[in-house]
Amino acid sequence: MRFCLRFWPGDSRRSGHANSLSLSRDAPGRTVGPCAWFGALGLGAILAFMTAAAPITNYVKALGLQTPKEEVEAPDFSLPDLTGKKIRLKDFRGKVVFLNFFATWCAPCRLEMPAMERLHWSYKDKGLVVLAVDIRESAKTVRAFTQELKLSFPALLDQKGSVAYTYSVRPVPATYLIRRDGKILGRAFGAREWDSSEARKYFASVLTDGKR
Repeated sequence: MRFCLRFWPGDSRRSGHANSLSLSRDAPGRTVGPCAWFGALGLGAILAFMTAAAPITNYVKALGLQTPKEEVEAPDFSLPDLTGKKIRLKDFRGKVVFLNFFATWCAPCRLEMPAMERLHWSYKDKGLVVLAVDIRESAKTVRAFTQELKLSFPALLDQKGSVAYTYSVRPVPATYLIRRDGKILGRAFGAREWDSSEARKYFASVLTDGKR
């Protein structure tokens, strides 16, 4: 089923705003609170479709991932990379996609990038694709950032913020994990130690069947 991850006025699930970011802080030593937010979305509604309805593995808990209570297809998009080449999400069907939203001015974003690079090198030949989407910054700014941190995975430019809006990205960093058939595995707000022991076990498991 296709699902647009936007806030719809009148959603009855807008209560409990104050604690709605707690999952991004529930793994001591492995998460860092998110930076400023984008868009005018209701905070409660951003997380409304993500609940822990099904049993959650220890790895999911350790990473503080929010999992969907039903199958949700990741919205497709097409964005340019730093060379101007258009990259489309659907082109990676058959792969597990690590979709990260960031900004160069965001300290937690910078903090988690080296771990993302190590994750990329560990699993890029095993079916994992790492895509980093910068929000509303120039190619020049993003290029300098990726060169400084020696990042080799693709950086895409969401200069109007439209893809971030579609994915209900309020704080950065925000990460969506997408399985091989295009359905959302889970998401996380805030920085993570993406190459921790728990993370590596999680990705090894996901890459085995692409459906967890």
